[in-house]
Amino acid sequence: MPTLRSATASAASPAATPSPAAASTPRAAKRRLTPGRASESPDASRHTSPHRSPHAGAGAVRSTALLGLRCTSARTSARRSCCRRRPSPRGSGSTATLSRLTSTSGILEASLSISNEISLIKNLSIFILANQCVHLVALCWGLMANWSCHADPAQMRVVKEALHVATVPPCELVCRDNEQRRVFEFCKACVEQEKAGSLYVCGCPGTGKTLAINKVKESLVCWADEMGMETPDSLAINCTNLANTSEIFSKILGQFQNCKKGSGKLSPLQQLQSMFSNKESAPRRMMLVIVDEMDYLITRDRAVLHDLFMLTTCPYSRCILIGEGIANAIDLADRFLPKLESLNCKPLVVTFRAYTKDQISDIIKHRLKVLEYDVFEPLALEFCARKVAAATGDMRKALGICRSAVEVLEARIQDSSDQESGIVTFDHMDIALSKAFKSAVVDSILCLPQQQQMVLCALANTFQHCKKRSTTLGELNKSYIEICRSTQVPAVGMLEFSNMCMILSDQGFMKLGQSKEDKLRRVTLQIAISDIGFAFKVRTKFLNPII
Repeated sequence: MPTLRSATASAASPAATPSPAAASTPRAAKRRLTPGRASESPDASRHTSPHRSPHAGAGAVRSTALLGLRCTSARTSARRSCCRRRPSPRGSGSTATLSRLTSTSGILEASLSISNEISLIKNLSIFILANQCVHLVALCWGLMANWSCHADPAQMRVVKEALHVATVPPCELVCRDNEQRRVFEFCKACVEQEKAGSLYVCGCPGTGKTLAINKVKESLVCWADEMGMETPDSLAINCTNLANTSEIFSKILGQFQNCKKGSGKLSPLQQLQSMFSNKESAPRRMMLVIVDEMDYLITRDRAVLHDLFMLTTCPYSRCILIGEGIANAIDLADRFLPKLESLNCKPLVVTFRAYTKDQISDIIKHRLKVLEYDVFEPLALEFCARKVAAATGDMRKALGICRSAVEVLEARIQDSSDQESGIVTFDHMDIALSKAFKSAVVDSILCLPQQQQMVLCALANTFQHCKKRSTTLGELNKSYIEICRSTQVPAVGMLEFSNMCMILSDQGFMKLGQSKEDKLRRVTLQIAISDIGFAFKVRTKFLNPII
């Protein structure tokens, strides 16, 4: 009777050397074992062998297709081993046990092989996905590094040009869609009806009035070409360039030199009135007259401003008058044009409000959208937008501050040996804002001696949390001593402190009252607390509460 080890080896490896126990096996028993061996395919014998193939370690470099074929072959061989197993006759228990063990060993080996191949496929998939992620991260980092790691002069120049006030955005105007639409609809209606009209655009400086009007003029020309209508002429006049207010009528008349000239005895205004009152002498094309800085036309009697708007009331006038100014739009008719309201020629008023912090941030991002790298930290850009919106809402000032922050970064990269981040940070923007909003008082404060600067700091801290604008010299001295103690600066005596306050009073920083005792003299601050904050927030730390 063969042993389990010899029977398994004989069934799994036909080419193996037979053991003595196997050699003594009867020939009939060998014949009974032969069908079991013949039923196994070569693939099955390879998988059920207890010895590993010399090529087992090469699975890591095989393709996914070959791995799949191998898994299919292993499953097929295991299935054949199970299906072709025949029940053993009674009395041959050892042979049946050997057949069962052989088939079970093949199934286990095939299952183990399938599990290994599936694990290998998963590992290969994870490796390929990881490589793709690394490549994507490297690509994104390379795009960001174009600015942060290689902030060369050419890139600095491109950024400053994009932030220049004179640079016109190539596409649509941001944050002024409603105002631009109203002006365009008004001009389009005048051209379609061939009827004169007047419109007044008002708002604070830097709110996009001129840029919006220029965009409307371009859109009007494109619309007229698309509709097959005659393109209106245009005339732009800046009232700051006029020698006198009446010169504006000469400039308007100069656009109609192709028409028949009137009498030389008539003034330019009278010639225009005569031209627009007669159908034969009236021009055929519409004229878009854009008058910028119209507030310069306001005189004591306001005659020029009235006559200009009344040109649109002539029966054959072809003027589409658009005036731009900074007057208040609510009471415009009551303040400037009372006569025009009675003549039913009150202009349409379009108001451009000051930009909010979100609008300022969106406009700056829109200008820098053409660049492939980040220029400002989000916190730095938000800091600039909030400061400008709280002060004036002037977009031109915001662009100037951003350009100044880029110049601060450029100077630090050139002068400092430290590795700069290559992006405008909060500190860079803080310096630019300090330069933009500081006044002459700030420069005067910075030129003061240290002890006098400490006195101003004590005075600002005293008035920060109270509504009073005056205190006594004794209370100011206490605040001064506390600041000196916190900053580890030696404090001076009361007599010298009183003399310093008198010097500051003579320079106009504070005002000292009269009293028999110095400690009871009233002290009043004559400058803004914000000027003191701007003067010292970069150089000192004891002003942090008031900044």
